[in-house]
This record gives sequence, C-alpha cells and structure tokens, in this order.
Amino acid sequence: MDVRFVVLVLALVGLMAAGVGTRIQGAAARIAQIAFAVALLPLVYRYHRRIYVIVKTLPRDVKFLYRYINADIETKGFVRNNTTVIKIFTERARIYPNKPCFIFEGRIWTNLDIEKLSNQVASVFQKAGYVKGDAVALLMHNRPEYIAIWLGLGKLGVVTALINTNLRMQPLVHCLLAAKVKAIIYTQELGTAINEITDTIQGIDRYEWGSPLGEELDGAKNVDQLLTEASTAPPVVDHIPGYRDNLLYIYTSGTTGLPKAALMPHSRYLLITMATYHMLGLRANSDIMYNPLPLYHTAGGLVGTGCALVKGIPSVLRTKFSVSAYWTDCIKHNCTLAQYIGEMCRYLLSAPPRPEDSAHSVRLMVGNGMRPQLWQEFVNRFKIEQITEVYGSSEGNANIVNVDNQVGAVGFIPSIIPKSLHPVALIRVTPDTCEPIRGPDGFCIRAKTNEPGMFIGLIKQGNASREFNGYLDKEASRSKTIQNVFSKGDKAFLSGDILVQDEYGYFYFKDRTGDTYRWKGENVATAEVEGVVSNVAGHRDATVYGVQVPGMEGKAGMAAIVDPDSLLDFKALAEGLDKALPSYARPIFLRIVKELEMTGTFKLKKINLQKEGFDPNKIQDKVYFRSGNKEYVQVTPELYEEIISGTAKL
Repeated sequence: MDVRFVVLVLALVGLMAAGVGTRIQGAAARIAQIAFAVALLPLVYRYHRRIYVIVKTLPRDVKFLYRYINADIETKGFVRNNTTVIKIFTERARIYPNKPCFIFEGRIWTNLDIEKLSNQVASVFQKAGYVKGDAVALLMHNRPEYIAIWLGLGKLGVVTALINTNLRMQPLVHCLLAAKVKAIIYTQELGTAINEITDTIQGIDRYEWGSPLGEELDGAKNVDQLLTEASTAPPVVDHIPGYRDNLLYIYTSGTTGLPKAALMPHSRYLLITMATYHMLGLRANSDIMYNPLPLYHTAGGLVGTGCALVKGIPSVLRTKFSVSAYWTDCIKHNCTLAQYIGEMCRYLLSAPPRPEDSAHSVRLMVGNGMRPQLWQEFVNRFKIEQITEVYGSSEGNANIVNVDNQVGAVGFIPSIIPKSLHPVALIRVTPDTCEPIRGPDGFCIRAKTNEPGMFIGLIKQGNASREFNGYLDKEASRSKTIQNVFSKGDKAFLSGDILVQDEYGYFYFKDRTGDTYRWKGENVATAEVEGVVSNVAGHRDATVYGVQVPGMEGKAGMAAIVDPDSLLDFKALAEGLDKALPSYARPIFLRIVKELEMTGTFKLKKINLQKEGFDPNKIQDKVYFRSGNKEYVQVTPELYEEIISGTAKL
C-alpha cells in the first residue's frame, strides 16, 4: 500500500481528533485545523476512490475480521494443545452422549452411537496389527458408519484413503496402490468393483461390510462378524496421533487425469471446520445441516461432517443427491443449512416449480460452483437468505469465501488490509502456457484490478491457514508450488485457476488454466461460455472446450450439449449465443450427446471430448458447424474435409 496513502489516513484521524481540541484552544486551533485540511486536499483528491471503497466495504470487512479472529483463536488453541479431531469428538461424546450427530434414513445416530462404533472399528484393526502410519482404503456410499470407520482408524493413527465409489478397474487400482494401503473396507453392494481387481491387489487385505453374520466370504473378512467380538471401549495405543499427523487421504476429482491423493492432517480438518463454523456464522444450538454430497470429497466429507463432530451441529446425510428429494428432505428434518456443489443448483432450478421450493427453513446454503447466470434466479425461487460461495481445493492453501451475498463472487479480501499482507494474490501468466510472468527483478507481477490472473496462496509453514500440505506424491506437490514470488525465498501454491478481482476486493472465477483457449487473438474462458450455453439451451448439461483446426491459429470453440430427445432448437440457440457472447467466444462446433461424464462432485469431464475433436468419421454423436452468423449445420464427411482443408470459412 502507498506510504502516502497511509499518511493520509493517519492525518485524517488526527484531523478528527483535533476537532475535539478546537473547543479548548479557540480560534488559533481552528485556523491551524483549516490550514491542515487545505494542505491535505491534494492527497484526498488523489486517493478519494480508495477512501470510498474502504468506507463502502467496511461493514463487510469488520464482520469478516471478527469471524476470522474467532476462528484463529480456536485454531491456535488446537496447536498449543496438540488437539485432534479424535480428542474433540471423544470429549463431546462423553459430555453429550445422547445429542444427535448424524441423521440417516429415519435413524438418529447420537454421539455415543458413533463413538461406540468407532471404538469397535479401532478394536478390530488393532487386533489385526494395524498401527500408526498404516493406510486403509474405504469404499462405501454415504452413511454414518462411513465417518465412524475413519474415526476408529484415526484413533490408532491409521490414515483412511477415501475412495470415489464410481471408480472401477485401473483408476481404482491406481488409487489403492498410490496410497500404499494395507487393506480396503468396502460394502457388499460395491463388492463387484473389488472382485474385478483382486488379481492386481493380492497384497491388500479385504474387509467386506454389510454381509450376513457367519457368512464365509471368498478371500475377504466379514467386518460385521468381527464387530460382534470387538470392544466398545476406546483403544489404548503406544503412539497417540497428534495435531499435525495425517487423518485422511482425499483424492482430487480426476477431471484431467488419474486422481491424486491429497494429504488431510488433523490440522487441516480442524481448520476447515473452524472456517465453516465461524465464517458462516453457524449456530451450534439450533442449526441442522443437509449434506447430500459424497463423503469421499472435501465438501461432503469435511465441511459436511466437521461441524457435527467438532461443534455439535447435526448433519442429515443422504446416499446421493436427488433433485426431487432435496427440499422435501430439508423440510422433513427442519434443516437450516444446506450444501451444494458443481451443477446441483442448475438441476434444482431445472425441476418444475413445487410448493416445497419455499416451504423449507433453509436460511443458508454453502458450496462452490454456483454459476453467476443462475445465482439470482436461484435465490428468488428458493427464497434463500444467504448463498455462501466458497473457493478452495483439497490440497491447496488458497481459500476464500463470499460471506455477504455478492452475486457471482467466490470470495474476497478485506479492502482495509494492505496487499502486502494478503495471504492470497493474483499473478500475471502467459496466455498459452499459463506460466508465471516475472518482471525485470525476477519476481512475479501482480495482476491489476479487473485483470485476469492465476490465483495463488502464499505459503507459511507452521501457520495452519497458510501451510501447503500437498499430495502423497511429493513430485506432484513440487509441481504445484513456485519460489521467489514477491521476495527472495518465499513460496506459493499455484491453484491452476484464473480469477479476477474487482476494486472492492471481490474475486470472480474465470476459468481453469487447462481449459482456457485462444481464438482470433482472444482468450476464451470456458466456464463463462458454459454458463451461457447451458442457460440458452434450457439449463441442459453443457461443457465447452477448444479444438484444433488444421491451418488455424489457436483453437475453435466446441460445445457438447446433452439432448437425448433431439428437442434442441438450433436457431434459437444461435440467436441466444449471439446476444450473450462476443463473436470470438461463440462455439463454432456443437456435439449433441445423450449424457456427459461427470465426477462425483458434479463437475463435467471434457478431456476425452477434446481428444475426439469434431471428426464425424470417428464420433457417433451428431456434430454441427457454424460459419459466421449462419445457423448450425450438421457436419458430414464432405463438410469435414472442407473445414480441415481451409475451404470452409471459420
């Protein structure tokens, strides 16, 4: 921050203080005060806009700082006492044994229920010889037992690798081997996925959950049988887990390749929980959270469970997200908080209106991925007081939150804090490779206001909110950091996302670096185009990506749109895109598909679509092409040849 600006602020404070002395010192003091004010006029004129911004955002910033300080105080207490999630929950279960913890399929699971089951799990694996530092995989759909299992393993210091229930064959094997697990716990209904890979995981013990008592399993142990013989008392261990020990491995969603295991120590779990509780202004005595998100990812598995285990806010779990059941579940269980992620909000908005849309008690929704184009319509229809959009990642330290309903913003940094003290920043990167651009001094260059830049988190080991825990794969961790960012020796986490910050400090998501493409000399942010295409196409699933056209510089835009019943109006689509997008951002190619592959956190995958391009000889789906302002026409083998030969005009 400019030193002269700081002097100006201090001078203004002094000027106000001098007003008190005026009544005492008389006319001489008044003349001196007026002279002082006149001398300050040039500085006031120069910085009047910044002063206006600080004054305008002051209520927001004060609320943020108050909540942040409260979260920080608790977090520092955890550090001093070497606290873990296990210690906190065990104490809560002792003090409030009958308080609801999780609600699932008509049953209320109390703190004592979860505590006893977790102790039984610990007993089973302790008898089997598992010790601190070992890893066990968990493949199970949402249910309270899921949390009790990793809690029980955590009491031994065993790390639980949370496996995506959609994975099969090679990706599943990869996740097990990457985490070097000694065993896998899986439910009977997911047994087929394990049976398919038994030959490649012969060194890994198998524990099947949900089988009838006494049933002999082919090569697997019957967990239910073992639990009947297990103690419900807390385990006694030689090496007690601590604040910085790993609790979980949470895998990246795998939108651009095989999933990577992110480290989730107790410190990070508690940090996320404190941030959720304090920054959202939750109420321990009255709030109930609705969590239909998968428990194997950060949003559902940490944000959706942390407040139940650590703060006593009950969480209503659902096996998987359902459009028709979302609001009826919230009404049935009197939920006051609800989670969302990815495309869920668009699915809810696409459903026909019902009385339940506004008959619930949900006052706050928290998540990430709410498209700006849907935001206000969603709020108006479902009567939600507060949408709290969160930006972050399982492995990173670049985390921000939007606490004041700013439409489209993923978070902000208080305007009253100098940029040099900000824990996050936007830096300039090259358009094509997204490599950080450095100045003559060798340091990164901050992006200006409203200029797109890569979002980074400045690393400060030992500080819970700024540590970079990274991945189990150390090389993958190194690839996500840079050194000598703004000063010699400093380090930062590279988010891989392009954001923009306005003058009020709000951040807006633009695109992922791998998704942005360049066409006709302009950068195209696929996330923004996807939002427009989906809206114009009647809230259909749509994903946008760039494809290479021989002889053309950059990549041409292509959109894959779900339209299984062939009801899409191509003329109306073209007209809608013309109104909403600049010419360079309008998709030139369309691919009409029956469905789009999606991650467990409702993110659309596009890597295979990009590889397949627009060749009708290789793609079974219908592909359409648009030249200039004309309508979309189907790509035939003949038209394809015209396009790649340069005959057709792009």
